[in-house]
Amino acid sequence: QVQLVESGGGLVQAGGSLRLSCAASGRTFSSYVMGWFRQAPGNEREFVAGISRGGSRTSYADPVKGRFTIARDNTKNTVYLQMNSLKSEDTAVYYCAADGSSLLITRSENRYDYWGQGTQVTVSS
Repeated sequence: QVQLVESGGGLVQAGGSLRLSCAASGRTFSSYVMGWFRQAPGNEREFVAGISRGGSRTSYADPVKGRFTIARDNTKNTVYLQMNSLKSEDTAVYYCAADGSSLLITRSENRYDYWGQGTQVTVSS
């Protein structure tokens, strides 16, 4: 069992930055591929970024490439999402998720076993 708790969301102006954190419980954090997803009102939840177990590999959705950076600190059981140059279309609830069965980063939410409660990010234009 892994429990995930996101933090760091809030209201920011377009062009600004936010850093989301996701703290995980348990002693096996480093055995999980971690991902960030988001869901805007009226939209389906979508993949944002993922990071491999050791942190050496990352993957990003096209809309956030070059603006968002995912990182993890396995000594702190935490995964981060640094979001720069925010746009109004980035407004959504952001979720972190843990995938305990995949060896590679997957963009399918169905492969993720554990989810946080979500944190709201609102970008004003």
